[in-house]
Amino acid sequence: MSQSGLGKSTLVNTLFKSRVSRKSCSSLHQERIPKTVRIHAVSHMIEEKGVKMKLTVVDTPGFGDHINNNNCWEPIVSYVNEQYEKYLREELNVMRKRRIPDTRVHCCVYFLPPTGHRLRAIDLEFMKHLGSIVSIVPVIIRQDLAANGIQVYPQKQYDEDPEESILNNSIRECIPFAVVGTDREHQVNGNKVLGRKTKWGIIEVENAAHCEFSHLRDLLIRSHLQDLKDVTHNILYETYRVRRLNQANVDFSELGLPPSGSPLYSSVCSTLCSGTQDTCEGESQL
Repeated sequence: MSQSGLGKSTLVNTLFKSRVSRKSCSSLHQERIPKTVRIHAVSHMIEEKGVKMKLTVVDTPGFGDHINNNNCWEPIVSYVNEQYEKYLREELNVMRKRRIPDTRVHCCVYFLPPTGHRLRAIDLEFMKHLGSIVSIVPVIIRQDLAANGIQVYPQKQYDEDPEESILNNSIRECIPFAVVGTDREHQVNGNKVLGRKTKWGIIEVENAAHCEFSHLRDLLIRSHLQDLKDVTHNILYETYRVRRLNQANVDFSELGLPPSGSPLYSSVCSTLCSGTQDTCEGESQL
């Protein structure tokens, strides 16, 4: 997510080698996207090496485009929390499904404008508010995000062994990723490659010497896809669930649970907060 005009649609389509973005899925490709902070989700079935996966791309057209951007991240924070709440309610149902539909947001790819200057206040505030509820992967410019208290994925404290730490350290050195997206092919040394043509030559999208697109793609859909989902389920969602179940004013009576405040309710919450897990459907949201 980002302000308009930074190439989100093009990059998403390049990442998954398919027209995944909402803009490209529209029959009116040139239709102007309204500049309001709204949430638009588009689901798409992608396939790589025979493996199929349902991918949902959530776009936020208009974010950061207004004169007054005070609290403009609140609709996005609310959307992420609503998906946690939806999953929690499914989980608490007495007759719950064997596989709970998973609409939780597993990764936020945040686009930063390539101005060459310091991070804007809106970017800092957005990532501070979102960093505790969703894994953030920043893209485009290079800034010292850690010095500003921004949590970005993969977090060092989640490294489980030396081998994983070495891999994640190489990724952290690239963050934020400097990338180029395009759906156009050009001839380079007799081969067709995805790239952008400039007066200095062709920038090859998948050439690591030209940009870090390949590192970003590997992180999102190859090496760390399952880990992103695990961080969402085991850490971010668990934090949300424990907080919600410990709130005194929670009323889940429509789900067949005992009234809040009763001894039986406290016992149920204690059991639920201890970390019971269910299998969720294989789908991912960005």
